Amino acid sequence: MKPKEAIIFAGGKSSRMGKDKSLLPFGNFSSLAEYQYKKLSEIFDKVYISSKSDKFSFEVDIIKDRYDISSPLVGLVSIFESLDIDEVFILSVDAPFVDKNIIRKLYSRLREEDDVVIAKSPNGIEPLCGIYKRTILPTAKLFLEQNNHKLKELLKKVNIQEVYFENRDSFINLNYPHEYQKAQKKA
Repeated sequence: MKPKEAIIFAGGKSSRMGKDKSLLPFGNFSSLAEYQYKKLSEIFDKVYISSKSDKFSFEVDIIKDRYDISSPLVGLVSIFESLDIDEVFILSVDAPFVDKNIIRKLYSRLREEDDVVIAKSPNGIEPLCGIYKRTILPTAKLFLEQNNHKLKELLKKVNIQEVYFENRDSFINLNYPHEYQKAQKKA
């Protein structure tokens, strides 16, 4: 069965990069966001981008953050408040080497009792590479009310399953210009 929905998280401040990393050219695409969108569109029925605004030069449905603060928690709450879906795959825009094999393995491990199924690499858990179910919404909203935006803390309060992957390079996040330049060569 083909997974239905995926969301690319592209609402961060990109402060370490010095410019909006979601808009940086990547591979043969005009932006990292478009690269991720095209890749995920081959796997999922519908792909959205979670962002504060529609800043993209290609046709894509945006799920705008419903709260002023920039955080993945705000993105998660906004997704489940905006879409009538029971589960969604989440991927950070700055993780271009997460591929379909990783996504398939995550879905193959999804169980009825899981609230979240996330990747774990030698670097630790990868909260922005996983399947999130609507069942997390009450806890996520409580965290938002308490102004606690730490996803790793939220994950301690729900039923998660971690799926281990040995290749840490698949989960490289492009946070700094030198990481972006190295990834560009690899792409």
